[in-house]
Amino acid sequence: MAATTRQRLARLAVAAALAPAVAALALTLPGDGGPNSAHAQSGDLSLRQIGSFSRPVHVAEAPRRPKLVYVVEQGGTIRVVRQGRKLGRPFLDIRGRVRTSGNEEGLLSIAFHPRFPRNRNFYVYYVNNAGNLQVDRLRSRPKPTRAKPPSRRRVIMIRHPGQPNHNGGQLQFGPHNLLYMATGDGGGGGDPRGNAQNRRSLLGKLLRIKPLKKGGHRSPKANPYFGRTGKNQIYSLGLRNPWRFSFDRFSDDLWIGDVGQSSREEINHASLADARGGNFGWNCREGQGPFGSPAGVCSRRSGFIDPVHDYATGSGCAVTGGFVARGSGAPAPLRGRYVYGDYCNGQIRSLNPATGSGDSPTGLSVNALASFGEGRNGRLYVASRNGGVHRVID
Repeated sequence: MAATTRQRLARLAVAAALAPAVAALALTLPGDGGPNSAHAQSGDLSLRQIGSFSRPVHVAEAPRRPKLVYVVEQGGTIRVVRQGRKLGRPFLDIRGRVRTSGNEEGLLSIAFHPRFPRNRNFYVYYVNNAGNLQVDRLRSRPKPTRAKPPSRRRVIMIRHPGQPNHNGGQLQFGPHNLLYMATGDGGGGGDPRGNAQNRRSLLGKLLRIKPLKKGGHRSPKANPYFGRTGKNQIYSLGLRNPWRFSFDRFSDDLWIGDVGQSSREEINHASLADARGGNFGWNCREGQGPFGSPAGVCSRRSGFIDPVHDYATGSGCAVTGGFVARGSGAPAPLRGRYVYGDYCNGQIRSLNPATGSGDSPTGLSVNALASFGEGRNGRLYVASRNGGVHRVID
């Protein structure tokens, strides 16, 4: 990480250190999304279930719609919870367009345009019937509990090799109303096609684009490879399977949970300036150490951005990136800390974002921890792929 970023983060360390310590005793919830998993408590933190769903993989709130929570179901539907009640009709149903033959395929995330109350635009990321990655723009009806399927326009489609895994799957609007999306390396052990380090491939990358009103997109001229060797859409490279990433709502810093191969799970952190053209290392590095042989392209690369935190894959299996808890809606014991988890052990953990240190369990866990979500004033949600979606409360 650049020295300037380290200095800036050090100034935040004092404030982060004031966050209260959280309980260290892990509490495992039932994974069926039933009533027994609706509320669990450890110390000052609790999980309150807001609904049960079919393979939920993403949770979001729309701007200025605090009474609505949108839950993405992997099979191709998006459900709405309004004031604690799940509505009977889905917000969106695109099951006919989505391929779910692989465990990692399906409808993977939703992102609302920052001006959603005005333009009603939202975006979905999914694996299409041909097995390729696709992002579409749609509009909601005036009442934002139903989408308008005829409004669908394709924004981008990325060809994906025959492997059904490593699709990435996250969409997120960042500064200047630009849309960021994280793509996996295309699958196969060790990135056999070398996509993550290849600037001519959109796989294994963080992309930044400007969606257009009538469909399609353009690449901002400030993207690092615009007009140079490399795809114009690329913002960062060297990622394996960045299933979930987020922006710190106070600083706009970038946080990426990148699923490891067989040794290390990693959490990457960089300012937007450092991430511009930044290389997070895969498949030259896994976690904070080398991966495989340094021959070929790896011997010609340097300046990799090492993860701020990594841990052994054997203690979990797939990191689930989360959020830096900010705002009055965030649970008080976690404010100012980065909250994340692991799909297999289900533990919800947190660490000091200024230093990457102080990693500790919150005392809460859910089976098959698929995703986190951030809502109004920093409200924090967690989804179990087994069905339950909860809000973290204190």
